[in-house]
Amino acid sequence: MRTPPQNAELALLLEVASTPKPGNVDRHRDHDDLRFEHFLAGAVGAQNGLQLAAEGEPIGHAFERAVSGMAEQRGGNTQFGALLLLIPLVQASTGEFSSEATQRLVRETTIADAANFYRAFEHVPVFVSDPPADADDLDVRRGSKAIPTLEARDITLFDVMEMSADGDGVAREWTTGFERSFAGAERLRRLSGPVTDRAATLFLELLAAEPDTFVEKHHGPEVAAEVSERAQAYLRRKADPEKLADQFVKEGINPGTTADIVAASLFIALERGLQV
Repeated sequence: MRTPPQNAELALLLEVASTPKPGNVDRHRDHDDLRFEHFLAGAVGAQNGLQLAAEGEPIGHAFERAVSGMAEQRGGNTQFGALLLLIPLVQASTGEFSSEATQRLVRETTIADAANFYRAFEHVPVFVSDPPADADDLDVRRGSKAIPTLEARDITLFDVMEMSADGDGVAREWTTGFERSFAGAERLRRLSGPVTDRAATLFLELLAAEPDTFVEKHHGPEVAAEVSERAQAYLRRKADPEKLADQFVKEGINPGTTADIVAASLFIALERGLQV
């Protein structure tokens, strides 16, 4: 029987192996500077941090260690957002594993967890939006230089996620009991066929249902809404999304937040008995 850290690593591997996932790296498509092999290496490299989460180490420390290991490949940021979802989910899975229990867990995060979250940004470049003008001292791109501000204001990691939730789909999961991730896991269990095909279907459904915040950060809300509408059109027509995948890659459209939620959904489904 696989352990939760092993299921988390498998979830990362299954997510990137799923195809087509329009705009994302998958086993058939690379980006110019980010390739399938980088995601495989990132998933394996994150294992130490995932294990720390299962052992009950603080979420911030486990996350920082997972990102450090993930970064030991030449592609850069492969699974930062997915790990931000998986680390608390792995820890929650060792006890009562539910949306409610996971929500209680993340609400108990500390200032030290927030500090380690900021340190994680020093391991790998992560694309983020500019902070509000009155929050420059909390810009995550400052890394450990922002820690004195966190400490002075008593800001926990959950507080950081709460402040970011309006414009970041991963942070929003932290504040809603990982709602889309748990719902996605149930959808995976209802679908049929190879797990990688189910994950690709879930990706398109999630993208059609809600604009991707990573696309929004890169291209603006209008483009993000249009991307969701195009995904909806393919689902309505039951058309082959391979063409859409090629179009998004050419246009530089990368729905990375949606992929992160698929990885989290895969982990939850695996923990609840999804067979591979």
